Amino acid sequence: MLSRNLLRLAAATTTALSMVLVATPSQATTSDGDRDGANSRGGNPHGGHDKGIHLNFLGRFVTGSVGTGASEITSYDPATRRVFVVNAQAGTIDVLDIRDPRNPARVTSLAAPGANSVAVSDGLVAVAQQAENKTAPGKVTLFQARTGKKLKEYTVGALPDMVTFTSDGRRLVVANEGEPNSYCAGAVDDPEGSVSVIDIARGSVRTADFRAYNAQADKLRASGVRISGPGATVAQDLEPEYITVKGDTAWVTLQENNAVAIIDLDRARVERIVPLGLKDWGKAGMDASDKDGKIDIRPRPGVKGLYMPDAIAHFRSRGQTYLVTANEGDGRDWGCHADEVRVKSLNLSATAFPDAAALKKDDQLGRLNVAVDSPKDASGAYTELYGFGGRSISVRSATGELVWDSGDELEQLVARELPAEFNADNAENGSFDSRSDNKGPEPEGVTVGEVGGRTYAFAGLERVGGIVAYDVSDPRRPVLADYLNTRDFAGSVEDGTAGDVGPEGVLFVPAGDSPTRRPLLVVGHEVSGTTTIYEIR
Repeated sequence: MLSRNLLRLAAATTTALSMVLVATPSQATTSDGDRDGANSRGGNPHGGHDKGIHLNFLGRFVTGSVGTGASEITSYDPATRRVFVVNAQAGTIDVLDIRDPRNPARVTSLAAPGANSVAVSDGLVAVAQQAENKTAPGKVTLFQARTGKKLKEYTVGALPDMVTFTSDGRRLVVANEGEPNSYCAGAVDDPEGSVSVIDIARGSVRTADFRAYNAQADKLRASGVRISGPGATVAQDLEPEYITVKGDTAWVTLQENNAVAIIDLDRARVERIVPLGLKDWGKAGMDASDKDGKIDIRPRPGVKGLYMPDAIAHFRSRGQTYLVTANEGDGRDWGCHADEVRVKSLNLSATAFPDAAALKKDDQLGRLNVAVDSPKDASGAYTELYGFGGRSISVRSATGELVWDSGDELEQLVARELPAEFNADNAENGSFDSRSDNKGPEPEGVTVGEVGGRTYAFAGLERVGGIVAYDVSDPRRPVLADYLNTRDFAGSVEDGTAGDVGPEGVLFVPAGDSPTRRPLLVVGHEVSGTTTIYEIR
């Protein structure tokens, strides 16, 4: 399936990229319909034609806190025209009035220490909050959207990392990540991951846990589910990250495990754990070195990618449900255990890698971060190398089968549009190529929405920045639709003059709920501490 999709992708990539334009800062204006105010780079792949979509910068709210997680996940209440933003640095939910989306203004804040996620439905605001000791049970707090009044608290699992309402607003679904603090002997602190299902009217909390899978560790590993924590049970090792819900079913990403859990919400039970498979970098291209001083996207035989998605969303096409994932990748680095290692430090199998000495050079694969538990032969030599993340966006069926993957299109896109900033980091400007050895552009947040009768997926590129849009109306043949990056590479990230840096939460607001009567994207940028509003035309 993957190889056929990549062949189609290769044929389409050149055409799609050749149509993307760039609005440089000197070209950008603020008149109605133009791209951006001061810090715009992006494109219109339709070259002015009356098809597809066009992302436009409208306005931003600036917290003034840089690199502290002051603007992360966002949610929206259409009745009050307010955006609710997780400000992890302040331990609050910042409430922004966007009746004039060109000038969003903070009107109040909700006290929410340990806030990780926020969701809004029918006048209720739900906030997932971790405990001061993240391995202890967390909570979900309900507030009234209009007044900010605190209504109720529910106890949930350890490190609730994401909360969402079901479409009818009757239930809340919470991903309790259950990250460890330590794997050190005598000091192991590794809670179980779980999914909480809260019935709001009844005030009940039920837990979908993974304990039934504890006896199936070998079977799960054989199927491709990554169970890697030293001495961890399956329930401890599985770490729910992000959720999408349709009806009585939830799909939950298990990022570090390269899997998705399918949850029956009526029964609060894990129905299935689906391995996501491996991406063959011998067929798709990637830039693997941060020390070669150039853009070098090409196939890497012997290297596979663990998709490891962060955010997940769903959409419908021809009566079928499909999933969209942002394949960020994530390793573990806790007390007494780290699972990322550079290729140059490994003993490579002479059979699998006859040119091992050359491959281990810094300008080849030597700098690439891979999983320490990649496959080995009987002698302990590595026979394959598993990199972190797919550097891509994928579409999957409701059962988890891969339908389409963007291959190397995201790296190719940035190489074409921002060659001087290719695979830059979000910690500082002037960091060309510094993330090539480690997950590349890192697509993290993703959402879907309908515009003009067609379905689009929007994803944030955490490292280099910007929002990429794909038309996914045909799930087997998505088409790159637009890319807009409002980071200012001439400014300073540290000083807060670099525009929008580190997109995390990506929220779609449909036209019917929008103050402009056009669909919006509201994006929280965790590094720059900005919440930015884009209009979709």
